Amino acid sequence: MIRVVLADDQELVRAGFRMILEAQPDIEVVADVEDGDAAVRETLHHRPDVVLLDVQMPGTGGLEAARRILANPRVETRVVMLTTFDLDEYLYAALSAGASGFLLKSSPRAHLLHAVRTAATGGALLDPSLTRRLVERYVHRPPAAVSGGVPAPLAALTARELDVFRGLVRGRSNAEIAAELFLAETTVKTHVAAALRKLNLRDRVQAVIVGYESGFIQPGDPADPA
Repeated sequence: MIRVVLADDQELVRAGFRMILEAQPDIEVVADVEDGDAAVRETLHHRPDVVLLDVQMPGTGGLEAARRILANPRVETRVVMLTTFDLDEYLYAALSAGASGFLLKSSPRAHLLHAVRTAATGGALLDPSLTRRLVERYVHRPPAAVSGGVPAPLAALTARELDVFRGLVRGRSNAEIAAELFLAETTVKTHVAAALRKLNLRDRVQAVIVGYESGFIQPGDPADPA
């Protein structure tokens, strides 16, 4: 059973989402609330698998609630952001906060259910190549000199893990990284898991952000496809 906390300041929206979710045999809504403070409180109390957070709510909004939830080392909950607005700056802020996905409220119900199930199993709801384009637009780039070596945030990775991490940040699949590095796909999967664990990252989307923000990959890198 996937346990969900739902936060949205509009009562009718919450009721509609709750009805859709609870019609599924594998999903249970353990709480629905109208602001970010309550979302944080209910998340700490129920320890759900997934929290659905509206980006804009009175008082503490969804982005701040997401940061507080995901910064708590005792919480393993995944966060999916909800919004009425298809704005890249919201998307990048949500990903930087550590959210596993981003969903428009106007999306079909099938997308909502897919988002909850994907997040609950540890997946990310955005193609890393899309994330890469967003990061290139919004990231605060470090000095160019950093690109000449291994940035401090990545110092824990071995040389081979760095090779794999580079492909991951560029949006490559495990199969594509394996082909580029002449490795078995299972070996690449092992290196990806090790890199995420060492860097304390939840998923590949966060890895893309860290790769660019640390200066390991620079926007406009000739080896990085458009």
